[in-house]
Amino acid sequence: MTDLADLLKADNQQPARSIHLIEAKGFDAWLAAQPAPARAIVSAQKFRGKAGEQAILPGSGADDWSVVAGVADKEALGPWCLARLAETLPEGSYRLAEGSIGAAGLGWLTGQYRFDRYRSDDMPAGPRVLLTGDVARVDQTVQLAKAVALVRDLVNTPAADMGPPDLEKATESVAKSFGATVTVTRGDALEQGYPMIHAVGKAADKVFAPRLIELDWGDPAHPRLALVGKGICFDSGGLDIKPSSGMRLMKKDMGGAAHALALAELVMAARLPVRLHLLIAAAENAISGNAFRPGDILRTRKGLSVEIGNTDAEGRLVLGDALTRAGEDKPDLIIDFATLTGAARVALGPDLPALFANDEALAAQIATAGTEVDDPTWRLPLWDGYADMLKSDVADINNAGEGGFAGSITAALFLKRFVPDDTPWLHLDTFAWRPSPRPGRPKGGEALGLRAVFRLLQQRYGRGG
Repeated sequence: MTDLADLLKADNQQPARSIHLIEAKGFDAWLAAQPAPARAIVSAQKFRGKAGEQAILPGSGADDWSVVAGVADKEALGPWCLARLAETLPEGSYRLAEGSIGAAGLGWLTGQYRFDRYRSDDMPAGPRVLLTGDVARVDQTVQLAKAVALVRDLVNTPAADMGPPDLEKATESVAKSFGATVTVTRGDALEQGYPMIHAVGKAADKVFAPRLIELDWGDPAHPRLALVGKGICFDSGGLDIKPSSGMRLMKKDMGGAAHALALAELVMAARLPVRLHLLIAAAENAISGNAFRPGDILRTRKGLSVEIGNTDAEGRLVLGDALTRAGEDKPDLIIDFATLTGAARVALGPDLPALFANDEALAAQIATAGTEVDDPTWRLPLWDGYADMLKSDVADINNAGEGGFAGSITAALFLKRFVPDDTPWLHLDTFAWRPSPRPGRPKGGEALGLRAVFRLLQQRYGRGG
């Protein structure tokens, strides 16, 4: 895939084709002002100026043409307003005939994302380069697009090539670019220090042995920010095995880890004044003779005992140990990402990550941040009234709620038991997948909630974008 940094460049008046933006309400006036040949061409292309429509306009020469595109509001372009153009125009360089690209540069870049690791393509699409006069915004837009692409690449990669050791390598690659340090706990040390991560992953082949991957970066004097990601590289469901239909997309069950790693990269690239602590709980929930069982009682790093009501509720187990570790260093804020529950998808569908927070001001801030960058989340209640659903007769807590009710809420309540009471905490139950394509957002792995949280961090730590 073409380097994203090559697709958005400063406009130094180099040759480029023009893109004219119009709104549907102004279409008739615009069309009336065009010469007869242009009106005929526009009519033949069935262009009416609606958002998402586009047409080619002929010029005076044989190779002279420009583009006209419909947008909802040409004075306030959103991230996806130019994405379809980036996907469908011929290769070459383009510039807006008037106005600034604003937030639309992101969609121009992400619209050209392709996951081609396993494809042989004799006719790859050439790059479509957008020129912009808003030079100060280019680097941040490229960084955001690269973070989105990282999430997509990691999630799209099949589990055979994206196991715990591959997540470790991906973390090391990101760390190397910013001088961060990586520590990995595995084997006996994992079993003793992080018994739930070990229990979930112990049935996997030794090549895919479970581990806790930690990245540290930044000035120790700065506020400590802990990012935690669920890294279940494949989820069979364990002994409570999933049906084949439920297992088909379980390569994406490490989507939380992908989000956390991409967010860590954004934080370091922006040099936010934080002491960053990234924790990825990486394991494969496999089946073998030593797999953990329904009815088992697991130890935890925190000291609580957990009865296993369902081995397919494994994500909260690995996160419990990782959240405990995150809280031990008294962070200013803990944020976790996880593809945690089907219940969140039933409630909110694929596009809206379920958000849980133990801090009212923080919840309001991320809602505002998500609206600002068109990356919405939707808050669900962290309602203690459902805590009884996780009661166990033989242990401190059960990992699976009773009756099938409020599944995403009870999962969040389980995680809450492993977060210090006095630490602000956000939990995002994200899908990390797009089941059908939209402009700038192809089918497959997807970053959902990533940009909203990054905007929140920019605002919280004093370097807003």
